[in-house]
Amino acid sequence: MSTVRSAPEPLRRGTASRAFRTVAGNRPRRLDRALIGGVLALTAIGTLLLAAATYEPGHPESPLVYVERHLAHVGIALAAGAAVAFVDYRKPRAYAPIVFIASAVLLALVLTPLGEVVNGSRSWVALGPVQLQPSEFAKVGLVLMAAMLLGEPRDGETAPTSRDVLFSLGALAVPLGLVMLQPDLGTGMVVGVTYLAMLTLSGAPLRWIAGLLACGVAAVVAVWWFGLLKAYQLARFTSFLDPSIDARGTGYNANQAMIAVGSGGISGTGLFRGEQTAGRFVPEQHTDFIFTVAGEELGFVGGIAVIGLMALVLLRILRIAAGCEQPYARLVCVGVAAWFAFQAFINIGMTIGVTPITGIPLPFVSYGGSATIANMCAVGLVLGVHARDRGFE
Repeated sequence: MSTVRSAPEPLRRGTASRAFRTVAGNRPRRLDRALIGGVLALTAIGTLLLAAATYEPGHPESPLVYVERHLAHVGIALAAGAAVAFVDYRKPRAYAPIVFIASAVLLALVLTPLGEVVNGSRSWVALGPVQLQPSEFAKVGLVLMAAMLLGEPRDGETAPTSRDVLFSLGALAVPLGLVMLQPDLGTGMVVGVTYLAMLTLSGAPLRWIAGLLACGVAAVVAVWWFGLLKAYQLARFTSFLDPSIDARGTGYNANQAMIAVGSGGISGTGLFRGEQTAGRFVPEQHTDFIFTVAGEELGFVGGIAVIGLMALVLLRILRIAAGCEQPYARLVCVGVAAWFAFQAFINIGMTIGVTPITGIPLPFVSYGGSATIANMCAVGLVLGVHARDRGFE
């Protein structure tokens, strides 16, 4: 009777070990728990603030209909972010041109009859029952495309060449031009600052950075000199300089926002107890002005907590960027950090009179499906880099 000889024990163990490593190689080896915790904490606080800002006892659907929709958005966003994080970060790099082109097509659709005007800006597109804000996804597309063009120097080069910079400027011009045609000045600024941060830290020649800054200053002067600003944009800027000029008109938002934040004091009035919030004196307090709800109902302590959590998220992303060995991976992290930092600064600043009023949501806190999904996907990109970049092995 013949017998089948089994493989020696060491060989079988080695084979199993290699098989396990093959499977595990497609999964993140480590996750930044502090970054994940900061993002989830901001999301939880945002949900509570949204409930306080939109609670309507007599609503025909539900008193917390906005919260229910928001939680659905968050669920989709978390799934999308986790999917991105569990994919090798080099795969999104391979699909960067596709993501970039798809986001540009969506931005172009905004300018067609499918686009919808909200608050003077044509920023939305309706695809059947689904409404999207393509500019949010364009930020992800730009980060991936700029990182690909600036973060992969040619043989013998240690930094992007002038040719690389020119190609990346061409990539910037597409979303920036389409966004400004809407027009959406706030998102245009976020896109521009994100690209400038990536270019600066890519090691590109300083003459390009200086030239872009000079062009930016010249553009601002030209817009002001030739009166290219829309009436509502000019009114917002004037109200920022002096909100008392038209306290019941263009300065209303700024005045009411500062009143709401100031009325919270140190510890706040308590959730669902803010008079400004309950009276809906601050427009768009569930999106662009949600920090006023934190300021009034959670007070100075709550406002500082939101800022502190945002700072934690940014510091963790920058720490991951500092530890990256690959230029492409580092620039992805830098782009995401610049995007979140500038957007948070503008959003919080406009509620306390530090920056002009623009339609920019507070990352992870404001209500909005497109923004929530785009933000979580960006965090997923960073987590994917942290888990697999060789600088962390």
